[in-house]
Amino acid sequence: MLEPILLQLQNPNTQWVLLGTMLLGITSGVVGSFTLLRKQSLIGDAMAHAALPGVCIAFLLYGSKSLLWFLVGAAIAALISSFIIQVIINHSRIKEDSALGIIISVFFGFGIVLLTYIQHNGSGNQSGLDDFIFGQAASMVAADVQLITIVSLSILVVTAIFYKEFKLLTFDPQFAKGLGIPVSFFNGLLLLLIVCSVVIGLQTVGVILMAAMLITPAISARYWTDKLSHMIIISGLIGGFSGVAGTLLSTIMKGMATGPLIIIAATFMFLISLIFAPNRGLLAKALKQLSLRKKTAIDQVFLSIYDIAEGGTLRGIKDEAILKKRNVPLRLFQYSKNELNKKGFIQKEANTWMLTDKGIEAGYELVLQQRLFEMYLMHEMEFAHLDLKTRDDLNLQQLSKETKEQLLKLLSTHNRSPLLIPRSAVVRDRRLMV
Repeated sequence: MLEPILLQLQNPNTQWVLLGTMLLGITSGVVGSFTLLRKQSLIGDAMAHAALPGVCIAFLLYGSKSLLWFLVGAAIAALISSFIIQVIINHSRIKEDSALGIIISVFFGFGIVLLTYIQHNGSGNQSGLDDFIFGQAASMVAADVQLITIVSLSILVVTAIFYKEFKLLTFDPQFAKGLGIPVSFFNGLLLLLIVCSVVIGLQTVGVILMAAMLITPAISARYWTDKLSHMIIISGLIGGFSGVAGTLLSTIMKGMATGPLIIIAATFMFLISLIFAPNRGLLAKALKQLSLRKKTAIDQVFLSIYDIAEGGTLRGIKDEAILKKRNVPLRLFQYSKNELNKKGFIQKEANTWMLTDKGIEAGYELVLQQRLFEMYLMHEMEFAHLDLKTRDDLNLQQLSKETKEQLLKLLSTHNRSPLLIPRSAVVRDRRLMV
């Protein structure tokens, strides 16, 4: 498998296509990050579909195939579509998603009509315009790639220069406006960058799949980081890798178009991010959920044991009595007892359990924290300044003296104060048994 790829890489045409798809992927990933965070993912889809009639009109006016004029026509059509979308949103009751759907359907339908007319009009069959629907990266020549390179580098340079402005515009446009930043200008500039990214990808992945090139690398990168600068870099790397991988796959899979394979490679990267990302990935979430379930089970079993001890039973605590207090799944129940035993909080005697001195101390702290949190939840409006989400957020050492006294008073009022079992009680109990 490696040998055919190495042979293909020696082909100058493959090298040009590889460079073009890599730059397209990097550019799409960078620009797509802003598109995703601004919740304008469908804008790229609308512009890609709207570009088709622009390509057809450019061909009718110019008379022959020219990537430069095709890109100009596509860019003009895409800008017109975005302008119409804004007019519809601002001057009607139609929402953004509906306006995008209208523009996608109308412009793409008009493009198909023009494409059909051209193909039935003499030299239309020789134009190769249908390649812009699904893309045909293999048809790119050195001049096409050079044009894509110039546009891509221009997009990356502009993004780097105005990164701070785009960042403010993405997260807090009102604040940016208050600082005196020309929001309308930078909105238009970002829109122009999206248009340029779309039009250079038409020949590679086509109008149907171009939206995926903007969205997929960006959403994959979002799983790996919370920082915009890191997200842009990761998104660009994923986009570039997808372009290279799709191109290499197309060289060894005869008859397969490069564009769809690029999207498949990007989707594969998305699946990896979805599953294995360290904080947001499904695997990480599943492990966190499992860890939380285990921790919760341990706490529930420990609280139940301490509740029984408060009733005067310090030893001879049976499993049935523990489960009667709080129902815990048997598998987690066994795990919890083993963990408490390892920590030295409980000891096994025959088929029963007893609290150790260490367990009494730790159990009292846990019960106190649990019941204080219950008081907080019952009187949450009185403690609005605390803003506690879970019981673990209730740190007794960090509470003010007034707040702590107020919570303890509520605990006493509701008769929920935990019984402080003397640590020597276990020893006395053992002597009595002897």
